[in-house]
Amino acid sequence: MPVELKIAALGALLLLVHIFAAVHLKTKQYGREWNVGARDESLPPLDPVAGRLARAQANFQETFPIAIVALLGVVIAGRTSAWTALGGWIWLASRTIYLPLYAFGVPVVRTIAFTISIAGLVIILWPLLVG
Repeated sequence: MPVELKIAALGALLLLVHIFAAVHLKTKQYGREWNVGARDESLPPLDPVAGRLARAQANFQETFPIAIVALLGVVIAGRTSAWTALGGWIWLASRTIYLPLYAFGVPVVRTIAFTISIAGLVIILWPLLVG
């Protein structure tokens, strides 16, 4: 099995971590009734950490489809290489580091981690874009 598929699967697990971390703190703030309810009511703003986790989750959900296209794309096109694997690991590692950095409100370094993740995606996408 190509390592790029394993990286995609690990990315899916990371998405679950994002979801459960954010919902855990939302439930802690809003209560179990909110969690199991329709969530139609207006609520006060999230506490700072819960808000950061919700924003980190949204950010991951915005970029994860790009990673899926890139990782599956090189596999389907038969363009996997040591470079695409490296790009995938760079993306996954930096996105994993990004979550606690965002949760703890670490500025600048969080943005650097995000930028590195984008560089990893570009490394993966490169063989699909040039040829």
